[in-house]
Amino acid sequence: MTVTGPKGFRAAGVAAGIKPTGALDLALVVNDGPDQAAAGVFTRNVIKAAPVLWSQEVLRHRRLRAVVLNSGGANAATGPGGFQDTHATAEQVAKVLDTGAIEVAVCSTGLIGERLPMPAVLSGVDTAAGALAATPEAGLAAATAIMTTDSKPKQTFKTHADGWGIGGMAKGAGMLAPNLATMLSVVTTDASLEPDALDAALRAATRVTFDRLDVDGGTSTNDTVLLLASGASGVSPALDDFTELLTAVCLDLVYQLRADSEGATKDVDIVVRGAASEQDAINVGRTVAEDNLVKTALFGSDPNWGRIAMALGRAQAEIDPESLSITINGVTLFANGTTAADRSAADLSGRTIEIVIDLGVGVSTATIYSTDLSHGYVEENSAYSS
Repeated sequence: MTVTGPKGFRAAGVAAGIKPTGALDLALVVNDGPDQAAAGVFTRNVIKAAPVLWSQEVLRHRRLRAVVLNSGGANAATGPGGFQDTHATAEQVAKVLDTGAIEVAVCSTGLIGERLPMPAVLSGVDTAAGALAATPEAGLAAATAIMTTDSKPKQTFKTHADGWGIGGMAKGAGMLAPNLATMLSVVTTDASLEPDALDAALRAATRVTFDRLDVDGGTSTNDTVLLLASGASGVSPALDDFTELLTAVCLDLVYQLRADSEGATKDVDIVVRGAASEQDAINVGRTVAEDNLVKTALFGSDPNWGRIAMALGRAQAEIDPESLSITINGVTLFANGTTAADRSAADLSGRTIEIVIDLGVGVSTATIYSTDLSHGYVEENSAYSS
């Protein structure tokens, strides 16, 4: 189950005609309460899509009745007209749900720079409203409707022993190097929490999950993660317990996003230890994750620690070559400033690769989730606009 797993939520996914293929392309997620508390995190890209600007504004009130999402067009870099389109979409959702547009978030994904076909969007909202259901099938349809280059929908649902749960859906296969958010994700819970607590939990969870996914260095104009709480379970969990389960839900979605990222043949964990600060650890992990020479070596199953050393050596971090070690899939290949083992001892033939970098200058750690760089990634991103 997905966003419809927690009590108090309905969803729908329909073919509105935004995509010329006739595929599902518009999703609606509705919170039936009794609570409508909400929180969100968004891209740090200064070129923000109209739906991001709209949703940031409505979330100032920390309350959402619904989220409408479309694929087939990002509505980014579309000027005042694009913002008016987003407003009109929210107004249409508000009309069919008998609520206010200020309680409707909007998300879009697809090609940057083109206006959406608004007749299709608005009629799609009506169709989606008529298809709303609190079933796994409805949740799956919603998760499918937000896909672009994704090959499969991403969804999850986890429960707590105290009788509440958290569900989620996400999309994203390229342009994955989130700064605070992911491509698009809606997370729902039937726990009862105050908006400030929701916001704190979401920021804590995304900081170590979505914000640590780095496939290609591209921060989208549309990155959005929304968290909606219905309170329908009647349970008010401790903030630490809620944050722990929310983090697990977000990490599950991160693993699914990474596994389905464009052209990926390797799932790569870059674990940085012994850093002088957490930010140093993050900087080192991101630098290695985004280095094309490292990524192509991993595609070739080549444990080329020299490329890793080269990449991390230019990171904005405190680094002492004599204290540094690099371990790949359990084999330490570099330590104390020189070769520690024959690189052939590290087996990279499988899908999973763990690179452990111990800087040896402190106690801080961070893990970056990444992939290799394959022929498939180049072919997919050069074959057509996305």
